[in-house]
Parts: sequence; structure tokens; C-alpha cells
Amino acid sequence: MTRPTFLEGTGVAFAIAVASGVAFVVLVPLFAGMLVLKGTVAAATFAYTLYLLSRSGAKAGRVTAVAAWAVTCAVAWWFAPSLLLYLAAQVGFVWLLRSLLFHRSVLAALADLGLTALGLAAAGWALTRTGSVGAAFWTFFLVAACFAFIPPRFTRRSSTEPTTSDRFQQAHRAAETALRDLATRH
Repeated sequence: MTRPTFLEGTGVAFAIAVASGVAFVVLVPLFAGMLVLKGTVAAATFAYTLYLLSRSGAKAGRVTAVAAWAVTCAVAWWFAPSLLLYLAAQVGFVWLLRSLLFHRSVLAALADLGLTALGLAAAGWALTRTGSVGAAFWTFFLVAACFAFIPPRFTRRSSTEPTTSDRFQQAHRAAETALRDLATRH
């Protein structure tokens, strides 16, 4: 598994923002604004889901993740009475998928949850300031790209716990001792 980098995440954010902004502008005269916005959010979430799956290196669970995205979209589409709840369902799915694929501790997943909430708030701010859906997508996914800086596991190493090189040296000495014992016995 190779973790995505911030620079790569920025490129993905840019691509999703441009595609979403263009799709919204083109489709809003043809369909209802809320329908287009929900569809654009779903498409952006799907694109980001595919990106995460491609970067995770996981062989198993890809179909399940895509099916979970589809179920999340369908349930949120029909049962979320407000746009905010719909967005929360989509963003929650993104967070859960990232946590399952890239984080190995609860603290790392919680840090990602905070980052995701910050991204949603920043996207709302960008939308109210600029009125641009593309800017809102750019802001959310740009903040989301910062998940590359979250370590996969938050651990606290005590001063008495041996480091990796200490453990290697101990194993090396034990192996040399075992070889000497074998050589002297025969």
C-alpha cells in the first residue's frame, strides 16, 4: 500500500473541482438546482472513492466499497430531508472509507474525522463567500488532501521500549550465539 501524498491529493482535488464546477454550471439550466447539486456531490464522491481504492492497494473489498457508496447515495438521496444531511452522509462515507483503508488506529481515524469536518466547514465557507460550487469542491478536497499528513498509527513509544535498531541488534546477537553453540556442539 502506498499512501497518497498531499501533492497528489491536490491534483485530485483540482480535477474533481473543475469537473464538478463545469457539470454544475452546464446542468443547472436543464434540471432543478438541488437535483444537480446532489448528483454532482454523488459523482464527486464516487470519483474520490475510486481514487482511494486505487491508491490503497487493497485487492479485496473493492466491489463492496462501491456497493456501499451506492447504498449510501440511495439512502441519503431518499431519506435526507436537507442538503446538509445529504452532504454529511456523503462526507461520512468518504471518512469511513479513508479510515478503513489508510488508518490503523482509532486516534488516526478520529484525526481524519476532524479534518473531514473542517473540510466540510471550509467548503461551506467557500460556497457562501464565492457562490461557486467548484470553489466549494476545491476547498473540501484540498483540506481532504491533508489526510496524507496523518500518520497511519498514533503510538507513544516509552523510553524503556527498545527501538527497531535495538531489537535488530538483540536478534543479531541471539543468532550469533545460537550459531556458536551449534558450532561447538558438533
